[in-house]
Amino acid sequence: MREVKLITVGAAEDGIRLDRWLRRRWPTLGQTLIHKLARGGQLRVDGARVKADSRLAAGSVVRVPPLPEGPPPAAREAISERDAAFARSLVLFEDDEVLILDKPAGLAVQGGTKTLHHIDRLLGAWGEGTRRPRLTHRLDRDTSGVLALGKSPDAAARLSGAFAHRRARKTYWALVAGNPRPGEGMIDLPLAKVGIDDRERMVPVGPKDPEGKPAVTEYLTISRAGPRAAWLALQPQTGRTHQLRAHLLAIGHPILGDPKYNTPGSMELSGPLKLQLHARRLVIPHPSGGVIDVSAPPGPEMQEGFARFGFELAEAPADPFPHHRPERPERR
Repeated sequence: MREVKLITVGAAEDGIRLDRWLRRRWPTLGQTLIHKLARGGQLRVDGARVKADSRLAAGSVVRVPPLPEGPPPAAREAISERDAAFARSLVLFEDDEVLILDKPAGLAVQGGTKTLHHIDRLLGAWGEGTRRPRLTHRLDRDTSGVLALGKSPDAAARLSGAFAHRRARKTYWALVAGNPRPGEGMIDLPLAKVGIDDRERMVPVGPKDPEGKPAVTEYLTISRAGPRAAWLALQPQTGRTHQLRAHLLAIGHPILGDPKYNTPGSMELSGPLKLQLHARRLVIPHPSGGVIDVSAPPGPEMQEGFARFGFELAEAPADPFPHHRPERPERR
């Protein structure tokens, strides 16, 4: 007979979201069910009600109700040799503990009702069970670039902890409408989630709004195409959903090709361009010591943007944010 479980959050899991913590233990558990259990009060942390995206603290006790049994590992459909070869072609770095992929734009990280082709499915190229790599963070479907995975539960927990505790340094590239003034700075603007499912958006709110969560993005202009567009380097100091896209729209310089966070002017300027956002570089502590520093070349979508506005890869500094911290945050 299935029973309620009380599970203590480990030190390496400090800061992880509740839904991600659950899916690590029950990979077949759907996001819809997680939200339902949280809304119904069946999922609790230290006896209190929580939301699916609540952050867990080391030492907290999670109450997990009886969960539906998922299919046995053997029931998972094996991927084709062609898909396995494609998955392995995405590898930027790999050792016994860590796998880093160059995620193409348009490929989702995880599946859903209408999403059958995704990174999580392709991980079957490395095997099932304990051999299957585990996701440690996410990228939007239309964002390309560096994606880190752990090849063991412990490695995945340590990598996730590095993201949660801001020990991972992520640098993005984006092509945006217009020229931000000043050309570099901080966007310190809390964000709140509105809408549901496909209509979900992140919107800026006041610092005292109880629904708002702190969100900080550092930016620096790499190059300009006259007054029309700019190529920015972005370094998020927090990891909110759609943070970069919402922040740039909020300061009046939406990312080109963005179907959700845009203005009539940015849509006209974008034309046929896809989302011009690329996870360029990740610097993160290795689970066994040392540091991993991996960069991903821009994909065909961003290369098209570069060609349209005359940007050259040689213009980009190796590290746009070596020691730079602007003194005055830009607030809108």
